Amino acid sequence: MIDLCTGNGVVPLLLATRTRADIWGVEIQERLADMAVRNALINGLEHRLHMIQGDLKTIHQTLGHGQFDALTVNPPYLPVPNGEQNVNEHYAAARHEIHCTLEDVIAASAKLVKAGGKVAMVHRATRLIDICCLMRKYRLEPKRIRYVHARAGEEAMMVLIEGMKDGKPEIRTLPPLIVYDENQEYCKELKEIYYGGRASLEFSAEATE
Repeated sequence: MIDLCTGNGVVPLLLATRTRADIWGVEIQERLADMAVRNALINGLEHRLHMIQGDLKTIHQTLGHGQFDALTVNPPYLPVPNGEQNVNEHYAAARHEIHCTLEDVIAASAKLVKAGGKVAMVHRATRLIDICCLMRKYRLEPKRIRYVHARAGEEAMMVLIEGMKDGKPEIRTLPPLIVYDENQEYCKELKEIYYGGRASLEFSAEATE
């Protein structure tokens, strides 16, 4: 498995509680990539979590074409000209398409997964059409979509989408994920994901800054 735009490595850490597969994490920012390495070490997972500082646009030259069964990615959401960029360069790079565009992310994903491999992405719901069009352009057939709503009755803010390399055209829309329940607490599903997976994990002091 491989996680692009891995940041401090939280997604590979959570995945490690659910699979025995080896997991690679790719992060272009040196400070965040260093955190990811340290978080793997802190949790004794350095033998399974391989954190790399690198550019996702060229990482296939190092890791090879079609080497992965599954890929996850939480890319920057905003095109550079839109929105107010954060004055902190690290946050700006995480939020805006400074180092990579949405097309860069999808093109890189298509190179890394094998035929039948799956690409799972979280992005803003407003970019769904762009995502689907680009996935098809790079032979990643959209297969499953799930909208994420902050609260019941509110517009979807995020979308979870999974594509399959060289998959047949057919898409399923899953039940929506409602983040907060009527008590303004995380829903049961998210509590299991966050607290069930993270309960046994430790993070470097800088990881939450």
